Amino acid sequence: MSGTNGTGDLLEVRDLYKYFPINAGVFSRHVGDVRAVDGVDFTIKKGETLGLVGESGSGKTTAGRVVLRLLEATKGQVLFEGRDVGALGREDVRKLRKEMQIIFQDPYASLNPRMTVGDIVSEPLKIHGLATGKDAEARVQELLRLVGLQPYHANRYPHEFSGGQRQRVGIARSLAVSPKFIVADEPVSALDVSIQAQVINLLQDLQQQFGLTYLFIAHDLSVVRHISTRVAVMYVGKIVEIANRDDLYANPLHPYTQALLSAIPIPDPRVESRRKRIILSGDIPSPVNPPPGCRFHTRCPVAFDRCKVEVPSLNTYATGHVAACHWVEEHNGNAPDITKGPAVLA
Repeated sequence: MSGTNGTGDLLEVRDLYKYFPINAGVFSRHVGDVRAVDGVDFTIKKGETLGLVGESGSGKTTAGRVVLRLLEATKGQVLFEGRDVGALGREDVRKLRKEMQIIFQDPYASLNPRMTVGDIVSEPLKIHGLATGKDAEARVQELLRLVGLQPYHANRYPHEFSGGQRQRVGIARSLAVSPKFIVADEPVSALDVSIQAQVINLLQDLQQQFGLTYLFIAHDLSVVRHISTRVAVMYVGKIVEIANRDDLYANPLHPYTQALLSAIPIPDPRVESRRKRIILSGDIPSPVNPPPGCRFHTRCPVAFDRCKVEVPSLNTYATGHVAACHWVEEHNGNAPDITKGPAVLA
């Protein structure tokens, strides 16, 4: 079912901001803000997976939580099937929880250690009045089988499971209310590499089986490549590039995206030995006091004067491929080769 906004988008995020106030002094005066999400736009179509990537502190998790209204937006709109999530009343938000769910990053902290797995998975069913008693027990067993666990696991506690098994419990809990949209917040970053592939494959299988739509948040681009339909790259609260997965990996336009992709190891030693790693100088700027102009200019090898004063807009350069970069704009949509350094390109 496509959204009522007429575009076929399940989710549309418009000019989204989330600032966290900083108070100091005896009177707790407002002295500044952490600009975690600072004017973000993206859409997600029904049945696709949008990968949201970036370094730690770039605002990915905050964006995901604001989309679900686990955090209130400072400004902007989140439209889910045409409905303005931020304008909904408390009871309507509660109903919306059946359609929008989250898989948390830490499988150890996100499960209540005093509840059995059966109670954890059945809790959403009881809260939303979907099933009780024997019906709830049957649904829990069905969900546990669905995520690769056994029905008898319902009687056990979280501490009796491995990290991968706990994350499967978290996935079962998110599926209990049959949602349409799931925010997967770094769901495999706390797991061993061997277990990561199992959880990713499980998420893909569930997506095909139930027609799920994902916002998949991660900092590992090799993981995102396997599961995403499109990829959005975030840097210090702003999205700098969005493209179809294959386009982004084959032809990254933004210098920051190029640097991220260069960090992905290639399993062929001959190819790996010929490849140039892009090492960015400096640290990621603070979201409390981000630099003027393009936020990446303090670390960018091809930055010039315009980058220091003017915020670049997201421009479309190919079908579905958008980037916010003055260099790309002034070179007719061509990507800089930042492995050659600024002397060649400036």
